[in-house]
Formats: sequence, C-alpha cells, structure tokens
Amino acid sequence: MNVVIPNEILAATRMTEGEMKQEIAVMLFQKEKLTLAQASRFAEMNRIAFQHLLASRQISVHYGIEDFEQDIENLRTMRRL
Repeated sequence: MNVVIPNEILAATRMTEGEMKQEIAVMLFQKEKLTLAQASRFAEMNRIAFQHLLASRQISVHYGIEDFEQDIENLRTMRRL
C-alpha cells in the first residue's frame, strides 16, 4: 500500500517526506502498533539510527519476543547464525 502525502501538508508542517515518515514511525512505535524493526523500516532508517532517534526523544525501546525472533531469523538469513 502506498500513502501519498500532499505537498501542501508537508509545507504546512514544514517537514520533508523523510521527516514525516520518521514522525509516523515514532508515533506507531510508541503506541506499540509497530515493532522496532517495522518502525525503523517504515522510517527508512537502520535500526541503530532509529534507536538514536527514539533516545533523543526519551522514548524507551521495548524489545519483545517478536523482535528477538525476527533478529534470529535475520541472522539465519544472513548466514551469521
């Protein structure tokens, strides 16, 4: 699914498309609608950079079983486990 954000909305918020994606990702992560991995992908940031963004806003990272299992699967895919 693609979401189109009209230019006038970006102009009204004085945000770039990337900044808007980050704000949405942070909000959805904070509401526990997205995992850390999902939110960082949505924000088009690597996970560490997204964690730094969260830390700069004093938002704690909740790392649950789903995140752990996804990390294990990613390591297996990368043949590092």
